[in-house]
Amino acid sequence: MNVLVLHAHPVETSFNAALHRMIVERLAAGGHAVDDCDLYAEDFDPRLTRAERIAYQDTARNIEPVRAYVERLRRAEALVLCFPVWNYGYPAILKGFFDRVFLPGVSFHLVNGKATPSLHNITKAAVITSYGGSRLRAMLMGDPPRKLAKRLLRSTIKPFAPVDYLAHYSMNLSTEASRDRFMDKVRRTMEAF
Repeated sequence: MNVLVLHAHPVETSFNAALHRMIVERLAAGGHAVDDCDLYAEDFDPRLTRAERIAYQDTARNIEPVRAYVERLRRAEALVLCFPVWNYGYPAILKGFFDRVFLPGVSFHLVNGKATPSLHNITKAAVITSYGGSRLRAMLMGDPPRKLAKRLLRSTIKPFAPVDYLAHYSMNLSTEASRDRFMDKVRRTMEAF
């Protein structure tokens, strides 16, 4: 299976970077073709420009500034996101990827003003993330990353495709043992992917 791995963390020595390396390694060992997209390493520009916004609904032109990323997304049969939750949301670089690449004509079609999802080439997805705060704190804030993954992402890819959401909460209080347990959970999920 062709798996697009989107990684969004700027520090190569972080726990998130260790998760990313293990995800890529386990998927490749399982025989998957891995397209490893490290947004920081690739210097992805998350800013939607004025020209891109003006051409946003022009499906003949809107992909031009990000054509290579659109092609990678269209080739993918599965999607794995690996990122930390910052300020109860995605890192800006990942949010910018969604803004600039999940375009009309790519992830959805506009039919009579209504968005119809169209990333049906993606038959499964997984989100691997970490939160500085607790699960309770995230829930009190509405846990936007989880909702976006479990609702919006799920509705954008192939209907009824599974979306795994693995989160290590309370990273600010984590221990080596808690990080090892989470790493093992992610490893098992990727080996069964």
